[in-house]
Amino acid sequence: MTTFHQTDAQVASASDRDAFRAAPLDEQSRARLAENGLEYRRVEVDGDGFSSWLQVTARGFQDGERSDEQISAARERSGYRRVTGVFDPAAPMAESPAATIASWLGELSVPGEGAIPSAAISAVTVSPTHRRRGIARAMLEGELRTAHAAGIPMAMLTVSESTLYGRYGFAPAAAAAAWRIETRRATWIGPRPEGRVDFISRQRLRELLPVLHERSRRRVPGEIDVPGGHWDNFAGTRPDAEKAGEKRAVQYSDASGEVRGLAVYSVRENHDDFTKATVNVGYLLAETDDAYAALWRFLLELDLVAEVRASELAADEPLLWMIADQRAATITLTDHQYVRILDVPRALETRRYPVAGTLVFDVSDPLGIAGGRFHLDAGADGAARVTTLSADETPAGAVTVTLGIQELSAVYLGGVSLATLSAARRVQSDDVEAAARIFGWHTAPRLSIWY
Repeated sequence: MTTFHQTDAQVASASDRDAFRAAPLDEQSRARLAENGLEYRRVEVDGDGFSSWLQVTARGFQDGERSDEQISAARERSGYRRVTGVFDPAAPMAESPAATIASWLGELSVPGEGAIPSAAISAVTVSPTHRRRGIARAMLEGELRTAHAAGIPMAMLTVSESTLYGRYGFAPAAAAAAWRIETRRATWIGPRPEGRVDFISRQRLRELLPVLHERSRRRVPGEIDVPGGHWDNFAGTRPDAEKAGEKRAVQYSDASGEVRGLAVYSVRENHDDFTKATVNVGYLLAETDDAYAALWRFLLELDLVAEVRASELAADEPLLWMIADQRAATITLTDHQYVRILDVPRALETRRYPVAGTLVFDVSDPLGIAGGRFHLDAGADGAARVTTLSADETPAGAVTVTLGIQELSAVYLGGVSLATLSAARRVQSDDVEAAARIFGWHTAPRLSIWY
């Protein structure tokens, strides 16, 4: 089993990531697929099979066929991923997988400015010709068992079909907000910080994004360490990028000249009325409150713009309190960052707690990975010690909470209250209000990308 050594700079080392990428396929899933005449195989990113895997993945997400240039670019930026396919030897195109999945070892920010090693799962597709054969189940359970066997305490993913993942213990833990703002109604009433906003090149944006993100990501529960290829997507610096020239980049520098914020946006002209263009914010990253205010003010006060649109924002954006008319903003919330606890003591000890208290969790897990009875003792400093109990042990004064691993995963980042799940009859407790106070957090979690 891999042992992770946390430092201030990282939670998962390069050797940890390499070990997970090279881990063998889950034997239980391999045997289950073999019973149906299917082969469960790893796909090497630098091998001949990657192009077929990529084409099938694109088809699964309703995308067009990838060009040679796109395949080459994807190969260059996919070396960090563990790539797997399920193959049907009887199919006319047996060299192309009937199903795909990818994963890698990343880091998930948690309440208290910490981070936890997490298996990020992506590119899950099953061909419509191979539905109802247990393929998705074998792949998802296989990745979870592989991560658990490697000592990884958490799994995470963003989803296209939200109904598929609860059966595996995943739960929506960080919502995403999409905003449409009528600029003429909004009227900026927020701060007007010192410092300056300047245009920069897309290449400069690409250099600054990972640096600024690393400095700020742990302050926001739900964020992850972003693979490099995603920054190329935002900046339009990939060799195969489409319409890259439409992207415009700006930075905010504080009074001392230090860059504290970045934004990239594009403008869609209104040919019927040139004063009513639409701005689409591709990404906004602010390290400080001043950077946040200065960049949003810049975007909302652009000339000839009637509407500003942005997505993957937090559920509690301060922006709402920086505009005169809150009805100028139409906000839509949706599920976004899903997490799945694989090691309850490790997960609960990694995050911090707003008040002291003691809880006993009775956790059920349909996959048999992380269930059990656990005692959480949170101190006044926000740190907690978690121990495993026998079925009949209950420490004096502890509040008891009975729930499934999906529900525990839902509340883990602090964006969902135990009291809410209790009202929904998803959680039982002898004092749910006390449990909710211990397990809450003061800011909503957020994930600013898809992966």
